[in-house]
Amino acid sequence: MTDAIWDALKGLAKPSLTELFDGDSQRLDKLSTRFELGEEETLGEIRFDWSKTHLDDAHIAAFEELASAMDFAGRRAALFAGEIVNPTEGRAAEHTAQRGVGKEESVQLALDYHHKTAAIVEAILRGAMGEVKHLIHVGIGGSALGPALAVDALSEEGALVDVHVVSNIDGVALERALRACDPQTTMLAIASKTFTTIETMTNAESVMNWFRENEVADPYGRVVALTASPEKAVEWGVDETRILPFSESVGGRYSLWSSIGFPVAMALGWPDFAEFLAGAAAMDEHFRDTDGADNLPLRAAFADQYYARLRGCQTRAVFAYDQRLALLPDYLQQLEMESNGKSVKADGTPVDGPTAPITWGGVGTDAQHAVFQLLHQGTNLVPVDFIACIAPGDDLAEDHHRILLSNCFAQGAALMAGKASDDAARAYPGDRPSATILLDDLTPATFGALVAFHEHRTFANAVLMGINPFDQFGVELGKAIAKQIEKGGTTFDPSTEALLQAAGIA
Repeated sequence: MTDAIWDALKGLAKPSLTELFDGDSQRLDKLSTRFELGEEETLGEIRFDWSKTHLDDAHIAAFEELASAMDFAGRRAALFAGEIVNPTEGRAAEHTAQRGVGKEESVQLALDYHHKTAAIVEAILRGAMGEVKHLIHVGIGGSALGPALAVDALSEEGALVDVHVVSNIDGVALERALRACDPQTTMLAIASKTFTTIETMTNAESVMNWFRENEVADPYGRVVALTASPEKAVEWGVDETRILPFSESVGGRYSLWSSIGFPVAMALGWPDFAEFLAGAAAMDEHFRDTDGADNLPLRAAFADQYYARLRGCQTRAVFAYDQRLALLPDYLQQLEMESNGKSVKADGTPVDGPTAPITWGGVGTDAQHAVFQLLHQGTNLVPVDFIACIAPGDDLAEDHHRILLSNCFAQGAALMAGKASDDAARAYPGDRPSATILLDDLTPATFGALVAFHEHRTFANAVLMGINPFDQFGVELGKAIAKQIEKGGTTFDPSTEALLQAAGIA
């Protein structure tokens, strides 16, 4: 049945963006939505504008038919009900329960875990563990990217504790953090679902050695563990009173809302972290309760599928016109590519088309002087997301922010309109798509809703493609071979052998 829907989609007319606007006076109203996070004015709102994409009534209707054929409503219900939606690992995916939306028992368990995290955060900030000025948070993947993004985005006006997120096994990364910290006023957070991740545990041991070398009394008393394997943390030496668990059903790249968010709560204080959760919950409820193209993450997924499958776009670009969101493209890169970069469906059969595009991006206006040449005049069609905030994040003259937003909106207009010229080198073809996400202000609530929107967009794309977004076996083979190299005794291809010998580790 879905083959027939895809055939119909491929056969639909594909007017230009200019033609779409000229032919439908209601286009902006249909595809641009103001999302209010709640009745409380302090939570704010976000504008989602997908009108400069090639979605039209005919394509939307066909994609809604596809969503029905793929049982989008059923898969969404299973997600929120805490049912198994990760069949290869036999797990639920209960990140929304961390925000208070999901199976009742899971929501209560998450609330209990949050109460413990809040108590420890508040005790530390009150001085119960002595003076704490710095926190070194070691993790990798979702255990690091999410906290790093959130701390960077939300602590511009000053963090309560100076947080350093370290993920890379490259010792340079950890040494930079250590140089910025006073060992006598530093705490260590170890974020590892299994408490066995080699990069994280190696970095943690090095921090402990740094504590000892600097004669810190009771180094283990300076450690907090964030894990779904508390027994492993106890074995490692962490006191159980400072182990902050999270559920096995919370995946790494979806774990920012759990105790993995500890460094964010330390930087902002628990009230702001609670607002962050509330903003995400507002998006959860919208995604759960809204059908068809009015569902914002599903609408975005329709556009994603249009460009990947109907226009052959292999990449998608994200540009944050806000320095505080500089890490957002990196975060979305992992979220989308690790979730949907698959070659088989959830039932184990081969996929019948492209899956996740390559997600990349940068920060405006810097990116305009680096990669926008290709976007405007290159031979690759690249759908672009622009993300910006109406309220500035600085106290400088208003010229800064006005120029920033002017550039953001101008890029979307220029990509769509293009410009003819008798000089081919100065001609812009136009008809190049973009979407814009405009926050009224970057607050914990709007940021939470923004991240949750992208989580649900990723899930919606997976449902439309019939794949499982919650496993990531593709990251394991290289790690297994790295362990073989460390152990020794295995022969590899000639190129790898030569590299090992050149590096002196053969």
